[in-house]
Amino acid sequence: MMKNIKRFSAITFIGVFMMLFNACDDNSELFTISTPTAPVLANVGFTELELDAVNTNNPALTLDWEEADYGQRASINYAVQFSSDNAFTAPVTAATVTGQTTVTLSVSEVNANAGSAGLNPFEWKALYIRVVSTIGSRNSEAAASNTIEINVYPYFNYAFNDYFLVGDATAPGWNNNSNNPPLYRDATDSNLFYYTGRFSGGGHFKLLETKGLWQPQWGTNDGSKIEVNPGTGSDPERFPTAGASGVTEGYYTFTINFASNTFSFAPFNASGITSPASLTLQGSSTANVTMTPLGFDGHQWYANNVRLTPGAVEFVTGTGARWGNTTSFSGVATSGGGAIPVIVEDDYDVWFNDLTGRYILIPLNL
Repeated sequence: MMKNIKRFSAITFIGVFMMLFNACDDNSELFTISTPTAPVLANVGFTELELDAVNTNNPALTLDWEEADYGQRASINYAVQFSSDNAFTAPVTAATVTGQTTVTLSVSEVNANAGSAGLNPFEWKALYIRVVSTIGSRNSEAAASNTIEINVYPYFNYAFNDYFLVGDATAPGWNNNSNNPPLYRDATDSNLFYYTGRFSGGGHFKLLETKGLWQPQWGTNDGSKIEVNPGTGSDPERFPTAGASGVTEGYYTFTINFASNTFSFAPFNASGITSPASLTLQGSSTANVTMTPLGFDGHQWYANNVRLTPGAVEFVTGTGARWGNTTSFSGVATSGGGAIPVIVEDDYDVWFNDLTGRYILIPLNL
């Protein structure tokens, strides 16, 4: 019996091997396509599109195209691309669909993607549109349609949140509307904020999203994660740690990440950093505006309710050093770092920190 079992096992092994060999050699199921014929994008029937900042959910643009041809009956992926130039040097994908040949974009969608493509608010400029087809889960064999051009007038959408200090460790105390210093937003990560400055001894603090309102209010309940009362719950405990007796008088850097819900509070060595004798906001966006040092912490400079027009500004010291950078709304200024772009007219609260070079321009009406 054992011999029969062994003989059967050998025969079975040979049969399985032959089946695998034949399967590997079989190419009858290979998926082949021809050189794709690109989709054809239809004209939209108008040449100018002024975007309405009030009715942002309304449809603004419907695009139709003839489907691409890959020589196979398969679902085709389509990406609608916007660009500020006809060469599509830096295209922005405004929408993606699969197996469809039409898409409708709302006012807010067109506005956001036109802005990402490089169109400035409140300015007529050409927007170039095309559809790029691909096939398969790896988006292979891209084929771009013809390009259509329309002139677009975007509105401005201030997409950032701002946060303000309140508490007995900070300048305004527990007054929620007393020139509360803002946190300085990271120029490339809108969820990341910093504040480097003086905190008084024995105190605590929280964050507010709107001056004059107690909610939304941010703090911590466990000393490591941030918590929020959006207005319908209980207020969180105070920073820097729940139940602590308060901070020791001195300079600290408070860093908070609203994406990861984490924060840190670390001592900062401010010795040897001397504030300028005077600081002025200058540039094509405004007449010279005198910045005022915060009485509680002279390293924080501010100018409230300043009308700025499209252009640029710099922080100029009494000795003529010009501090700036090329990022709008927030960033880190350096001496000779360039002019800060002002891309939309409004009244602004402007803050500058001479310990770190961080600045923030907060529009008041957008």
